[in-house]
Amino acid sequence: MEINVHPYCQWGFQGPHELYFKNLLKREKQVMEKNGKNRKLRVCVATCNRADYSKLAPIMFGIKTEPEFFELDVVVLGSHLIDDYGNTYRMIEQDDFDINTRLHTIVRGEDEAAMVESVGLALVKLPDVLNRLKPDIMIVHGDRFDALALATSAALMNIRILHIEGGEVSGTIDDSIRHAITKLAHYHVCCTRSAEQHLISMCEDHDRILLAGCPSYDKLLSAKNKDYMSIIRMWLGDDVKCKDYIVALQHPVTTDIKHSIKMFELTLDALISFNKRTLVLFPNIDAGSKEMVRVMRKKGIEHHPNFRAVKHVPFDQFIQLVAHAGCMIGNSSCGVREVGAFGTPVINLGTRQIGRETGENVLHVRDADTQDKILQALHLQFGKQYPCSKIYGDGNAVPRILKFLKSIDLQEPLQKKFCFPPVKENISQDIDHILETLSALAVDLGGTNLRVAIVSMKGEIVKKYTQFNPKTYEERINLILQMCVEAASEAVKLNCRILGVGISTGGRVNPREGIVLHSTKLIQEWNSVDLRTPLSDTLHLPVWVDNDGNCAALAERKFGQGKGLENFVTLITGTGIGGGIIHQHELIHGSSFCAAELGHLVVSLDGPDCSCGSHGCIEAYASGMALQREAKKLHDEDLLLVEGMSVPKDEAVGALHLIQAAKLGNVKAQSILRTAGTALGLGVVNILHTMNPSLVILSGVLASHYIHIVKDVIRQQALSSVQDVDVVVSDLVDPALLGAASMVLDYTTRRIY
Repeated sequence: MEINVHPYCQWGFQGPHELYFKNLLKREKQVMEKNGKNRKLRVCVATCNRADYSKLAPIMFGIKTEPEFFELDVVVLGSHLIDDYGNTYRMIEQDDFDINTRLHTIVRGEDEAAMVESVGLALVKLPDVLNRLKPDIMIVHGDRFDALALATSAALMNIRILHIEGGEVSGTIDDSIRHAITKLAHYHVCCTRSAEQHLISMCEDHDRILLAGCPSYDKLLSAKNKDYMSIIRMWLGDDVKCKDYIVALQHPVTTDIKHSIKMFELTLDALISFNKRTLVLFPNIDAGSKEMVRVMRKKGIEHHPNFRAVKHVPFDQFIQLVAHAGCMIGNSSCGVREVGAFGTPVINLGTRQIGRETGENVLHVRDADTQDKILQALHLQFGKQYPCSKIYGDGNAVPRILKFLKSIDLQEPLQKKFCFPPVKENISQDIDHILETLSALAVDLGGTNLRVAIVSMKGEIVKKYTQFNPKTYEERINLILQMCVEAASEAVKLNCRILGVGISTGGRVNPREGIVLHSTKLIQEWNSVDLRTPLSDTLHLPVWVDNDGNCAALAERKFGQGKGLENFVTLITGTGIGGGIIHQHELIHGSSFCAAELGHLVVSLDGPDCSCGSHGCIEAYASGMALQREAKKLHDEDLLLVEGMSVPKDEAVGALHLIQAAKLGNVKAQSILRTAGTALGLGVVNILHTMNPSLVILSGVLASHYIHIVKDVIRQQALSSVQDVDVVVSDLVDPALLGAASMVLDYTTRRIY
């Protein structure tokens, strides 16, 4: 794989920025004439650690290629010079830079006091160095405590400061340090348009701000290495495949060390559970890093077969590792900045980088307070490929920075100018927001209507579409596809992230294959129908299919009165009678997918004929079809209508007319309903004696009319040991749709279905 500039990464400067660079070129010529053509700009670049060197090195290389304009002095301090952090000054030497000065400025201890003492030690040592080098300008990067010491020393010694990556917002104490350096700095190189606006809003002179992009992107977007697999194998082992490993880099949060250590522990536990090969880099030298290393060693990370723990990886190789990783996790700025260049999925943990601008490849887990939340984020992100981010630059930052340096007028006074524009807010992703917007497409195939709905993770029906269910297979499947495509398109506008499609249908269903084996008589041309394949091929989403009774039970388990119960039974009372059984928290399908055909429990040996071919079934007594049959008989004999009732000529007599007649005192209608309710009650008694559930839920339009009769039958017919089992009416409005959605939503939370 070659890493090239993605089309999304073509930054391009237009409008005001075009004019700005024309003025910059003009100013450069004027400054060259004013300062004298033979006058070289003496630039001191001070680097403190491996992270800031990756940003400063491209600038240093650029300065080195123009010796006629610049004189470069390199000062190395901070963790570069510590063995525990990889002695990373060696990579500066390997890049063929002469290090003018090495300053040992770190006071060991890795706690808050040690950080303060390190700043103090640097402030003591730096004046001698700066007096000796006498630079025209000092280049300082970022937001580290070492950089604050550098900026403070240079400012107090009237040395111009060029600050790289000012104006950005991340989190914790880093923001305060970064903004403090901004106030000390005379010139600013920022990486994003929002950062530029932040600098302007912080009263910095717009003429002294350069929007250049991130210098490290110059290297990232031009990096080509066809032999990246050798790098992956060197650091992770010979058996690791591209996109099948994780890079983890997590630092302490100095404003909440205790929590950041706990979060690191949860991260390692989640990574162990996720069971993928992982490259773990040691944390930086901030307060709390020693405790984080102890956590690594306590969990045996350095000896775990799935982990490789390292102090340092050369930047060229690190680029290849993150470019081809399945995911990066942690709280390093590298994750939210540089990794976006490759579209690699990133999980940003905690608050350390929470304010940074990010591409869509970054998923924030602000409150990484449980292993499950981090693990869920890993499941959501691992293995994805995003478009590369254009936020931090186009790979041409260094030429812009060199032009900017050449335009600096050394005769100009150091005093700053001020202005007060508004600040532009930054909006980024959040794991809790993501979970709220996760949704499913739910399809309910009824005898009369075909319904499609967008259902949220909380069980809210965001939007619903209803059409008459066509009579033929071709018309029906085409209508399903059409409605699902329309709903999926609408979901984008509603900010709903569709995870899959769940389908509830009448009949016997093989949920493993997504096939309707045998349908009810209400849905014609619906036997041996593969529903999964056409929908999955059209929508490019996973598809689940199940019987409508089972879906009602799933709906109760996730959203209704069965939530949290180990064993319960749902009975649907509608056009037919169906049901679903939850046993030990899981849905029972049976060996031939025929479990919970509760409507066909026989309650009378000489009862009426049933649509299944038998007679005396519950459905033959208590279904909507059965009540309609009895209502027609009464109507034909002029025994249905009572005072206050009428049936229009163009309206078919149905179950609701029978119920209305019973309410108005029709004795025969009341007798029919009592018989139907008794049949249903006897079926429930059989269920209680067979399954012994802790709850029975009656669902559907007829449930409220049967509930009291069913309870009476239980009191009269059931064994005393099950008479206390509660029977309730479902409070779910659309159990079939919610159940169809729950198949999708439960899968995304890794339930076994």
